[in-house]
Amino acid sequence: MNSKEISQNSKKRTHFGGAAVWFVFLAAVAAAIFFLYTQAGAVISPASQPSVTVTQPAPAEIKEGQWELVLVNWEHSLPTDWNPQLTLLSNGEQIDERVYPYLQKMFDDARRQGVFPVVSSGYRTQETQQKLYDEEIAKYREQGYGEQEAIEKASGWVALPGTSEHQLGLAADINADTFRSSSEEVYQWLAENSWRYGFILRYPQDKVAITKIEYEPWHFRYVGKEAAKEMYESGLCLEEYLAKKG
Repeated sequence: MNSKEISQNSKKRTHFGGAAVWFVFLAAVAAAIFFLYTQAGAVISPASQPSVTVTQPAPAEIKEGQWELVLVNWEHSLPTDWNPQLTLLSNGEQIDERVYPYLQKMFDDARRQGVFPVVSSGYRTQETQQKLYDEEIAKYREQGYGEQEAIEKASGWVALPGTSEHQLGLAADINADTFRSSSEEVYQWLAENSWRYGFILRYPQDKVAITKIEYEPWHFRYVGKEAAKEMYESGLCLEEYLAKKG
């Protein structure tokens, strides 16, 4: 090998050696950045967060012949062995079959009056409620809230799994067919008329301190015609009504 070849090979070794050093350096920097971001939680997606588990309250009791008045909330979880028989609605949502005739009658009458409601969320499984709960907590985490505060804020909008009325099959989120009605028209009609069919606005604006759920003008719960009429006329929420009833 002549001196020219040796010189060229030396240059090649120097070139490739320098590139290798830069590669190692950049890889180390990237690894350090990834570690720091991971430690800070910046690269953890909401989907990768574990499900939040909170202590369940005691199961609700069902008084004989009063299944429609079972109280499920932040103080009472689903009754033991609660297993509703469900009716499938035309849009794929489900509702307790005992409630369906009253819901259908309410919708038929509303539509005859030019108001077009739809059930946007009916019965939910434990798994579905857990998913919604986790997503709501993740939303508040992303806004910078600490873990406990994120849980508290999320719980004002999505009930702790096992304590949601949607899991009873007796409640529905009712919104508007926006091609034919506005949300305001639907909410107003329901607020004024739902009691006639055995439903109540479950989370009124002035009862948040009692229900622990923020005002939801779309969430209606079946309680039976007699109880719904009494609550509508008295302005009591379900917790107050049952406490008074004893």
